[in-house]
Amino acid sequence: MPQTPRDLDVVLFGATGFVGELTAAHLRDHAPEGLRVALAGRSRAKLDSVADRLGGAAAGWERVVIDAGDGAAWDELAARTKVVATTVGPYVRYGREVVRACAEAGTHYCDLTGELLFVRDAADAFHEVAQSTGAKIVPSCGFDSIPSDLGVLATAEAAKERGHGELLSTTLFVRRLKGGLSGGTIDSMRQQAIMAREDKVARRAVADPYGLSPDRSAEPSGREGLPADTPPRPSGPLAKITKALPVRRADDGSWTGPFVMASYNTRVVRRSNALLGYAYGRGFRYQEVTDFGRSLKAPVMATGMTAGLLGLVAGMSFGPTRTLLDKALPAPGEGPSAEDRAKGRFAMEVVAQTTSGTEVRTTVAAPYDPGYNGTAIMLGQATLSLAGDELDGEGGVLTPAVALGDHLIARLRRFGFTIETA
Repeated sequence: MPQTPRDLDVVLFGATGFVGELTAAHLRDHAPEGLRVALAGRSRAKLDSVADRLGGAAAGWERVVIDAGDGAAWDELAARTKVVATTVGPYVRYGREVVRACAEAGTHYCDLTGELLFVRDAADAFHEVAQSTGAKIVPSCGFDSIPSDLGVLATAEAAKERGHGELLSTTLFVRRLKGGLSGGTIDSMRQQAIMAREDKVARRAVADPYGLSPDRSAEPSGREGLPADTPPRPSGPLAKITKALPVRRADDGSWTGPFVMASYNTRVVRRSNALLGYAYGRGFRYQEVTDFGRSLKAPVMATGMTAGLLGLVAGMSFGPTRTLLDKALPAPGEGPSAEDRAKGRFAMEVVAQTTSGTEVRTTVAAPYDPGYNGTAIMLGQATLSLAGDELDGEGGVLTPAVALGDHLIARLRRFGFTIETA
């Protein structure tokens, strides 16, 4: 990064939101002594209220009133700090000026986006700028997409260290998931659904499995992009029900269905592979699914959830149904009680076939609500890593695995995260 005077280490933009305040609390409790932090948002009164509620070191943090679209103000603020972390979405609406200012100022950046169109735009517009200034622009530092991205990175590193070669067909199985999606995540899904419906180019980008690749021409197309061992569709009485749905029965008898975040996470992981010079392998093929188990109810649950997800996406694409969904789904800034968050947890397993014929498995799990407590820890530790770790590599619009890698894995393990390869 350029050696210019910076009077702040971290700016947390969106501190008055639900997940923003959880992230601020994590920084209050776990930032190194003397870290210079500022809370940023549109309302001074709300910033003061958050700081008062948090207490401790946070009570003395600077408060910065700023609007997401005020480019000049962001130029000034980005030049003052080493890192900007933002929880303000939808990012396609509120993130572009923040990324631009950070890229131009050589200021590291991280966020919680799960919006492919935003990341694609940021990469196209600012990757080379960030490379020139040394800024590490790191979207998706929450449940989207740290467990996926770091889980595959750990799997590839273990395979290489053990002499198993590169990764081939690789699947992330969601084994357990308890907790909810935040209102901000749902709002981002809503905005992307609207954009994809209204814009043919956006629709193609969202549908492209390599839509975040830095060089699309170097990637596979069509069926080449799917894992070689994608299971066949089920046969028997359920065939008619499931033939149009991505529900599968694995060789071990367990049933799988789609994972709500797979369409985005898989593209982040594929971008990591490309940015790392295809370190996972040119034959690397990746997918994510939810494991519903082997019970008699499993195919019914898988089919039901699949239909629900398809209905949700379709409903968000149309005005009348979107209005109805808006009344039922959590709004941005809302979240569960501390008691409910304490019940949350998640467990995933990355299963990879390698060029040596060996199977490698990595568990990624944590005893936290994935969309709230867990995400606050992931974003908080990503922020602290950008602020204080000796990170390798050049700047650019990167991914958690590329920018933070083993540094972030080590940090998360200290907070009870399991990232272990068998």
